[in-house]
Amino acid sequence: MKLLIVVDMQKDFIDGALGSPEAQAIVPNVKKMIEEYQEAGEDVIFTLDTHDENYMETQEGKNLPVLHCIRGTDGWELDSALREFQGKRFEKNTFGSTALMEYVQERPYESVMLIGVCTDICVISNALLVKAAIPEVPVLVDSSCCAGVSPESHENALNAMKMCHIAVQ
Repeated sequence: MKLLIVVDMQKDFIDGALGSPEAQAIVPNVKKMIEEYQEAGEDVIFTLDTHDENYMETQEGKNLPVLHCIRGTDGWELDSALREFQGKRFEKNTFGSTALMEYVQERPYESVMLIGVCTDICVISNALLVKAAIPEVPVLVDSSCCAGVSPESHENALNAMKMCHIAVQ
């Protein structure tokens, strides 16, 4: 069994408070990959960046003072092109999900693919957690299905992941 982890493909990261043209551009690629995994009967998981109204009081809020992905808002929802898809959802209030890490440790996946946003924050954080949790399982990232805060930081994150034995396609 293979696993696809779709990281934070939420409205606020696509065309909302922290959206970008690069994030908008990957939506069709992400949708196609989800369809391929689901048609093949593989597992698909979605992470949801999830904050509460007190976000600005948190460490992240002090470093990134932009309200985003507030639970229950439209910006917190998956992008409209992806809402139709089924799959386990992991809410996370920080960059990486330790619950996701524990989840992958409990299942005999033959590979784990990560896609989504932001390459240089949440994708890399979760990829490194997954790699640490299951070091002998191939962990992959498809660069055509990821977008970073900037094109430069996207490339930096891809290179950092390569150094940690994450296969970047």
